[in-house]
Amino acid sequence: MQIDDEMFTRSRESLEMLNARIARLAIGLGVKLDDQAELNALMALSTSAPVTHERRTAGGTGAAMHPTSTVERRFAHQREELRGLLVLRYQMGTASLNENGLTITRHIIEEAEEHLIRQGFKPGADGLKLETLFDAV
Repeated sequence: MQIDDEMFTRSRESLEMLNARIARLAIGLGVKLDDQAELNALMALSTSAPVTHERRTAGGTGAAMHPTSTVERRFAHQREELRGLLVLRYQMGTASLNENGLTITRHIIEEAEEHLIRQGFKPGADGLKLETLFDAV
């Protein structure tokens, strides 16, 4: 199947932004996405319970009320975001393979990875291992 230049560019840019966010979250959380056991542990975590009662604090001078947050809650939200983004990336890749074929999908992923490296990330910081990703295909 053919893909037009605009669609290719949009797909590549979406993947670039997604990979950059995945890499930033993984670095901030100390998650090594190149370690399959650690990745499996991340994906196996249960989701956080929904907030049943949001606590708010008011400033002493009538300031607007702001939700309080804890470091643990913030990290839990970031872990959930990372898990969701990894699933989204998998779904995007699957959809691209089905719609565009292997050659175009590979080209999109390779260009997105090159862009990530130009931004200063180490190769594979987003958990993709290009040297093994398409070997099974």
